[in-house]
Amino acid sequence: MQNKLYNILVPVDFTAKNKWAIAKAVELANNFNCNIHLVHVVFKPVFPLIPIDASRFTPYASHINMQACREKLATLKAAYKNQLCGDGEIEISLLQGHPQAQLKQYIELYNMDMVVLGLSKFNLLERIISSISISLLARKTNIPILAVRSGGLVSHFKKIVLPLYNDIPVESIKLATMLARSFKSTVYLVSLRNHISHSESNILDKTLELVQSVSTIPVQCFLLEGHNLAKSTLDFSKRINADLILGQSVKEFRLPGLWNRITNKLLSYASKIPVLTFDKTTEQA
Repeated sequence: MQNKLYNILVPVDFTAKNKWAIAKAVELANNFNCNIHLVHVVFKPVFPLIPIDASRFTPYASHINMQACREKLATLKAAYKNQLCGDGEIEISLLQGHPQAQLKQYIELYNMDMVVLGLSKFNLLERIISSISISLLARKTNIPILAVRSGGLVSHFKKIVLPLYNDIPVESIKLATMLARSFKSTVYLVSLRNHISHSESNILDKTLELVQSVSTIPVQCFLLEGHNLAKSTLDFSKRINADLILGQSVKEFRLPGLWNRITNKLLSYASKIPVLTFDKTTEQA
């Protein structure tokens, strides 16, 4: 992660949730003068959860569908182009294949810096059968995935919450610092009280020292009560009216409960506050 955003990818499926994802991408693009890439992947599985594209069996219908999708992408570009007030541009691309694989290739080919995903209000079934998984995409691409709901568009990132577990999240610190400089934000470092012991180094203090060594942004530290980092972080973020939470795609950022473990319900899927998800492998100091 560099100190500037150059390219933001927004996967679109022409549903209502794309509106707030694109709106958040426009907000970021206007702050960083970066480009927005609206990408639609044509993929119609033969059966749910079976990654076989039915379009190969219906070539004529597939051709008509591809043409319709191109027109929809062009309409989206025209609708949002005038909202960009910096040097950034809106690029559109139409791909075909499994969305997870196609997006990974696109991200690597065109050097995307961030993915912005829109989440629906009622997304339990969608989260289970969706071909785009936040945790899987984060692991495969090693770039942050920003999940946004309709309620995540009310303001800029003025209060950024960075939960800490057992290592210093270097990439999260870089991104939090970059965003805080741009939006004049305060960063809140939080950790569970029962994870701090006298026998090990205090991760909260070490992270604070690192942040202060690279930036002069306002930083506050809090020890949270509770046994689940995701739940305690979410509760704290609601109390302070936070605008952004930085998390990881690991079990410590998964909400408690058997069903949440079975469905891999990360913090991203439960929060009305936008959540940036990183892969664990990019977070080690």
